[in-house]
Amino acid sequence: MENNFCKNVLKIGIVVHGPEIIDSGYAKKIIDIIKNYQVSAENYVEKEIFVKLGGTMGRVAVIDNNLEEIIDISEKLVPSKSIQKLGEFNDVLFLLNYGKSKITGHTFGKIVINNSKIHKPIVQIERPGEKDGTIILWNKKFLNDVDLENKDNEDIAKDNTCDDIEHFIDELIETISQKFDIAVENCISEGMNVYYDELGNQYRKIHGVSPDESIMVNGIVVGRSKGEEVTIICKNGKLVDIENANVKWHGVEKLGDIDLNKIIIKTGMLRRHSNFCKNNDETSEIKNKIDSKDIENVQNVGNLLFIHHAGENTLEMLKNGPVSAVVTIGDDTTTVCGDILARFNIKIIGITDGDKDEILDNPRLTKGSKVFKILNAKDDDVGDYIIENSKFEDFKTFEEYFNHVFKLLANYSPKLEYTLEEINN
Repeated sequence: MENNFCKNVLKIGIVVHGPEIIDSGYAKKIIDIIKNYQVSAENYVEKEIFVKLGGTMGRVAVIDNNLEEIIDISEKLVPSKSIQKLGEFNDVLFLLNYGKSKITGHTFGKIVINNSKIHKPIVQIERPGEKDGTIILWNKKFLNDVDLENKDNEDIAKDNTCDDIEHFIDELIETISQKFDIAVENCISEGMNVYYDELGNQYRKIHGVSPDESIMVNGIVVGRSKGEEVTIICKNGKLVDIENANVKWHGVEKLGDIDLNKIIIKTGMLRRHSNFCKNNDETSEIKNKIDSKDIENVQNVGNLLFIHHAGENTLEMLKNGPVSAVVTIGDDTTTVCGDILARFNIKIIGITDGDKDEILDNPRLTKGSKVFKILNAKDDDVGDYIIENSKFEDFKTFEEYFNHVFKLLANYSPKLEYTLEEINN
């Protein structure tokens, strides 16, 4: 495999995770610092920078902040996969994150670094706008202790290349540290805390939880915290309890089999400071920017999409052709998907039953969207019925799709009781 350390070009990969680092403006500021920083090293005459997103809600934040030309959002990747992709051909990696707290940020970093299995130097910039913001240098041992069992690495160790990279990293870290008044520290977290008892139950402690926060597993709300010490318990691949939390069994049912070593856990708001513009003209302009070669949305004529507890896949689903309506099943799905789709002026038909959690700050739906709140049945059951009995081959407009759904609900047994809200703003 070709080794990039012998190049005259220093290649830098930057992974941006989550909406907060983007909405706060720090992602753009840090990227600009790295771009403008001069390489003063004997073996490098210039640098190349590659920026990739990790996570889903961050993709929406990139769109809202008009950063698509700076941050690559073309793929749906978890942060560790983004690190892996950039780690294949870059010499140095940066991970930009704005965790809910210091401990959650450090825990996130350790989990991502471990999952990525990348051993190149990685600089994590964490919570740069806070007093407890930190910089963590991962894999520094890679620079100080090159694997001499590998002949190529032995040759590298004989020249000054690794010294140049270390010097560059140290100078850049000092610059960022002084610029944002944040300390360079070691990680304070043990990372993912998964263990087993004698009965075979699997436990995972959640770090950095605050009282009365939503607990999401793989994008599905499964409970609400009672305090700071929260632990998820599984047996035979099934979530059986959440200590110190009110379990939302309606959400647990949707999870299926899980492994606590592999699931993605989030607590609190998915996005706290949305910069989504309210002006329809601006929204249309945003719509035309995102992967325009793949997405061809027609407002009045198009296909119908069903989104059933898979809100994080919304942007991917839009690539399959023109869409004029989306049926969203579930309160939280309706909130997340409806808010994302509002950026493309796509109306939704929401099927909910009133168990909504506060996971987005000021969510929006496209004007003209219609949301059913089912009063005497589960939204899951009603949604499954609509999917199983839908025949939309001859329909193309939102009104046609809505009328068909309305008739299906009228035929549901037992007779449904519901309220219907039309979004007018």
